[in-house]
Amino acid sequence: MRILIVGGGKVGYYLAKRLKTHKHTVSLVEKDERICYRISRDLDILVINGDGTELRFLEEANIRHADVVVALTGEDENNSVICQTAKQLFNVSRTVARVNDPDNEHTLSELGVDIPIDSTEIIAKIIEEEVSFADLVNLMTFRRGKLAIVRVDLDSSSPVVDRSVKDVILPPDSVLVSIIRGETVIVPRGDTIFQQRDDVIALTLVEKEQQLLEALLGKIKA
Repeated sequence: MRILIVGGGKVGYYLAKRLKTHKHTVSLVEKDERICYRISRDLDILVINGDGTELRFLEEANIRHADVVVALTGEDENNSVICQTAKQLFNVSRTVARVNDPDNEHTLSELGVDIPIDSTEIIAKIIEEEVSFADLVNLMTFRRGKLAIVRVDLDSSSPVVDRSVKDVILPPDSVLVSIIRGETVIVPRGDTIFQQRDDVIALTLVEKEQQLLEALLGKIKA
């Protein structure tokens, strides 16, 4: 996959490093010349020194061939402009934007950003989960609120415990993303066996959250 990152701060740097390790073709645009030098020295990727809101720098970074554009600047307005430019002028199929101010998440979604990521909200939900008894935690919604990434904790009464993934019927348009078992992250396959205390991460339609919860935990009593 060809991925363009705009913003070379710590998040941009480590994202580029991870994606490169996973054999993706990565390019990056960053305004700070010193940061550009460090990234180009450490990573074997195309690094462009310039303002990611300007077309010429995006074109130098091969946005015309990008499958995904990720905007990680410190300004939500700039991230919105970058994603809109990618969509409208270069027909990039997927855009991801960092949300610095949680109040702007809805606005970025309405402006066409496919996946606005509000790290503050995600962290807050994880914290709230750890101090609550909620069965399902919505970690993030995207596609203008239609899709959700959720976390379900399996207890001893779950009907899927000791069953394989292939034998569990999930609601339509729901996909298992990963299983967190202690310190291990498992990519679920057909023969993967659910265990008690597994944390299941799944992608589903927002309106299917309750059905997904009942598929993994059984009928929830009112």
